[in-house]
Amino acid sequence: MDTSPRIRPVEPVEPVEWVDVVDDDDRVIATVTRAEMRAGRLQHRAVAVAVVGSDGRLLVHRRADHKDVWPGWWDLAAGGVVSAGEGYLDAARRELAEELGIEVPVDRLEPLGEGRFRDDAVALIAHGYRVVHDGPFRCTDGEIAELRWVTWAELDELRRTATFVPDSIELMLPRIDPR
Repeated sequence: MDTSPRIRPVEPVEPVEWVDVVDDDDRVIATVTRAEMRAGRLQHRAVAVAVVGSDGRLLVHRRADHKDVWPGWWDLAAGGVVSAGEGYLDAARRELAEELGIEVPVDRLEPLGEGRFRDDAVALIAHGYRVVHDGPFRCTDGEIAELRWVTWAELDELRRTATFVPDSIELMLPRIDPR
């Protein structure tokens, strides 16, 4: 009879992300896990940061195929869900660091205003920002599959052939398109 101890590999545990659920006046009404927020399509806070090069081109990216919402789709802005208790500006800076590997001082983030977006996948209140940054960029968190600098004409062409996340198109594009 084999009496050696049995060792079972432990599955890695993903850290729980906490998200504030907000009402239409952007007041916190509950705090839930990100999974609960997604499952219930609960209204939450989000940030979006358009990165523009000093030459006027826009940095766009294709989302990783494992993302929980709009996997593999193109996006105009870095950003994401604001964590529970986190401010919009802090979330914008965190997302830039996580997704693009850049540190941006608060005074370089140009506020573009607030917007609301709701569809079958999400319900959110977002604050948009613009920053001028030429890189280099390091996509180390696995959320971005591809980065690309585009002119406004190239963006128009890419939009004809690729699918873009709808919240960025609705909330950010009118605020950043110089035409």
